[in-house]
Amino acid sequence: MENVATYAELGKYLGAGLACIGMAGAAMGVGNVAGNYLAGALRNPSAAASQTATLFIGMAFAEALGIFSFLVALLLLFAA
Repeated sequence: MENVATYAELGKYLGAGLACIGMAGAAMGVGNVAGNYLAGALRNPSAAASQTATLFIGMAFAEALGIFSFLVALLLLFAA
């Protein structure tokens, strides 16, 4: 019976670690959004000011996915 509890805890930690991969994906997404904004701003500096709001919205959506994956990891670790 002790092995069953050990395997359950192993699965919990493994699932939380896999959920944390989403945080790495969110970091790459934020970098991609910021890099593309910077590339566009360097090509057309006069249009950069009008695209700043779009930059922040894109970063917020990308970061929200990382926060959701962190929440899933915490739920896997500490819920029941």
